[in-house]
Amino acid sequence: MGDRIAGMQLLRNFSRRLGKLGILVDLYGNFPWIYIVAINGKQVKERYEADHGFTAFWYPTKLDEPVTFTNRREVFKLIRKYVG
Repeated sequence: MGDRIAGMQLLRNFSRRLGKLGILVDLYGNFPWIYIVAINGKQVKERYEADHGFTAFWYPTKLDEPVTFTNRREVFKLIRKYVG
């Protein structure tokens, strides 16, 4: 259960750290995927690893596994595209 809490902390830290840089990220969860829906109010149109949106995080089905990035490099490439 500790890993699950640590994974949720990853999401909080991700949002909070980007917020300190003036970047607001809207996340949407549809178990087991967590999507980036909007960045600074701009709707994300790209798809990554899914038919319905840009999958940024994976919420594992086993209790002993943490929430993880799908691909950290692709997530931050998307953020740079919408901010820059």
